[in-house]
Amino acid sequence: MNQAAIPGSATTNVVDPHERTEYWADLISTYHCRLGYRFPSRTDFRGNTQLRRTDTYQLVGWTSDAVTYLRNPSHIRADPDDDYRLIVPFSGQVSFHTDDGYGIITPGTMCLAVVDRPYEMSMSDGTRGMIITIPRKEIKHRLNRVVPPNQPLDLTTGLGRVTDGILGGLRTESAALTDLQFDSVSERLVDLLCMQILGEPASSPTQLAHVEATARRFIHDHAGDPGLTGTRVAIALGWSLRQIQLAFSNAGTTPSEVIREERLRLARDRLRSPAYQHRSITDIAADLGFGSISSFSKAFRRRFDTTPGQLREDWRADPAPATPISGATS
Repeated sequence: MNQAAIPGSATTNVVDPHERTEYWADLISTYHCRLGYRFPSRTDFRGNTQLRRTDTYQLVGWTSDAVTYLRNPSHIRADPDDDYRLIVPFSGQVSFHTDDGYGIITPGTMCLAVVDRPYEMSMSDGTRGMIITIPRKEIKHRLNRVVPPNQPLDLTTGLGRVTDGILGGLRTESAALTDLQFDSVSERLVDLLCMQILGEPASSPTQLAHVEATARRFIHDHAGDPGLTGTRVAIALGWSLRQIQLAFSNAGTTPSEVIREERLRLARDRLRSPAYQHRSITDIAADLGFGSISSFSKAFRRRFDTTPGQLREDWRADPAPATPISGATS
């Protein structure tokens, strides 16, 4: 189903009680992928959803009676989907069972899950929460070789509490956000999520982790400088280039790769920004230190699966925000 055909909000109250489980199964499959379902009771299932999506991210808020979702090998073969799902319950609990183990997600925690392998996810009666779809590449670019953990992540202290604040703001303010703003906040959320996955305990950070985190922040803040290099980062922060290189090598990347990633993300934002519509794609690329339009276009397409020109054309043709999520409160 295409994006325009998916309702911004939906409820089982619009159909007869004996049709509600089928209605719910069809609805959830349009949001995510092909699934199997088990309902404790098929007589009068109740549930409602609210949707906010762009071309990159999707947020689905839900409230429902008890239900179990199943994803088996036949579903995966028929409808492959390698994106991640960030599961955040507000009330009730969500149990998640895979071949690797079993876990329970409760309010105050979140879990990053994959749907490209078999799983069984059960929600208790009256469970309420949200599920954010995150493209795999957005996680891979940040975690490199690190595999996300199966266990839930804490949202009550430290970086987790900061992440929880972003989650709450994204959920409650999405109606006021444009697509570009929604994507930008979602990216910051993914940054925090991956920092939490990668981070050392706050009481004993390693020196390399500290150097990497500080250098990443500096690169993010100065990506618009066309002369930014690993050497300049090192000089600005008072470390040697070798220290910077070792810190990023420990995370499976290099200073140049991180600088290129931040520049590509900044270029994408500028191509979608009304403030830069008078600037040519060649000028935007040159402003960010790309040596040629061909090298920029090649790197941009590899990163975002579209060309700079096509992205700008698409956003000029459809600048309005997508259907906002509404009515989901914790």
